[in-house]
This record gives sequence, C-alpha cells and structure tokens, in this order.
Amino acid sequence: MRAIVQTTKLQAEGALAKGANSVNNEANGARMRPPIIRLEGLTKIYTEGEVSRTVLDELNREFYEGEFVCLLGKSGSGKSTLLNLISGIDAPTRGDVVVYTDTRPVRLTALGEQERTLFRRRHIGIVFQFFNLIPTLTVHENVTLPLELNGWAQHRAQMRAHALLERVGLGDRLKTFPDKLSGGEQQRVAIARALAHDPLLILADEPTGNLDEDTGEKVLSLLLELTRDAGKTLFMATHAPEVARRADRVLHLDHGKLVSDQVWRRLHEEEA
Repeated sequence: MRAIVQTTKLQAEGALAKGANSVNNEANGARMRPPIIRLEGLTKIYTEGEVSRTVLDELNREFYEGEFVCLLGKSGSGKSTLLNLISGIDAPTRGDVVVYTDTRPVRLTALGEQERTLFRRRHIGIVFQFFNLIPTLTVHENVTLPLELNGWAQHRAQMRAHALLERVGLGDRLKTFPDKLSGGEQQRVAIARALAHDPLLILADEPTGNLDEDTGEKVLSLLLELTRDAGKTLFMATHAPEVARRADRVLHLDHGKLVSDQVWRRLHEEEA
C-alpha cells in the first residue's frame, strides 16, 4: 500500500511539474518572439500652473511580435497617454519608446515631430473610439488615403482598399459616405484603414467603447481575426475587463505604474 501511495504521489508531482513547465514554456514562448516595442523609463508628467501630475511613472516593458496586449485601467489612468507616446503623437517627459522596424530599432525621442508623423504613417495603424473617418470622403477613399500618402500607386491602393473592405463586409458600400453608416460599420472602415498600409503595430484606443455590446463584440472579433491572420501586434487600451479574456497578455495601469494581471489581482485581493 505504501508503495502505491508513493507511486501515486510521484505521478501527481510529475503532473504538477509538467503543468508548471507548460505555463513557463508558454510565457517564455512570447519572449522568444522578436520584440516590437520597448519602453525605457517612460515617464509623462503634466503641469497645470504650479501643480504637477505624474500620469506614467518610469515604465519599463517589452512587447513582442504577434501579441494581443490588453491594457486595462480606469478613465484618466493614462491609457490613451501611453498609446500616444507609443505612436509618437506625444513626447515623453523622460525616457523613451523604441520601435523595432524590419531594418533597425528606432528611438522615437530621437525623431522630430514631422519625422514621427512620417514614421507613424508608415509603421503604425490606429483604431480610435470615435472612428475619426473623414466625412467628405467615401468609405473607399477613407481607406485609400493613407496608402496614397505612403506613396502607393493609385491602382494598387484602390485594389488593397477594396480587398480589405470586402474582408470587413463592406464591399458593397465603397461609395457611401461615413454619415450613412452605422457605428459598427464606421468602426469596420476604421479597422480596414488601420491595416491597409501593412503596419508593424496596431494601436486600438477603446475601439468598442462607442458601440453597443453586441456590435462591440462583433467588431472586436473582426479586429482580432484580421490582426492575427496578418501576424500583427495589437495593443488595445480599454476599461472593459471582458475584453481581457481574449488577450495574450493583460496589464493594468495603476497610479502611473504598469502591473501584470497576476500581480494586480494579488495586490487588490490583499487590499480587500
């Protein structure tokens, strides 16, 4: 009997070790992918009169190719600020964002404002909460515009835009203007526009925040399908915990710091 118990105990320990190794291998697998973004001491401080407010405090993180990273946090926690720094729309108070392109790593603080705009236009796609479509352009023109700004030939840009709009289910609405579309349809156009120029990185800032629950779920599923099929890194800021269930990695912005999902849960359990 003792021998049987001992054998069972060893088998159980072996199964637990195997499970732990599986989790560790999964975590290590993400880190074996090429990096896409590195945050180095990233800090953003806003000053209003004599009062300074630290929104992001010495962030140090690395994100990898093909990951879906979900950034959770309350309104005003700094999620949009972080996306603006990663995209080069805004500049940090201290620290840096390094983006790994196909040819070399690029430090965004080394670029001037115009250079950051050109870099963003080529390497980053952005999906906003309020769509930001140009109302005087048709659906097709909204998607071809960033391609033409990047120097694509007109025929090639039109073919690419048409193919993406077919993919998001709007191939029959090419000549429609944005104000004739529903919110979900406008966001699908915005997703097609963000992916059109084949960027390294997709940033999504509350992309379902302006949609009802059912439409938001459909838009989220479409965004994930398109980015995963293309092997893109998706970095999404949201305050909706249900979105996190679909992510590869979940981070929380809490008092200017980035904490992992596991650490954040432990801290809040201890506080409770």
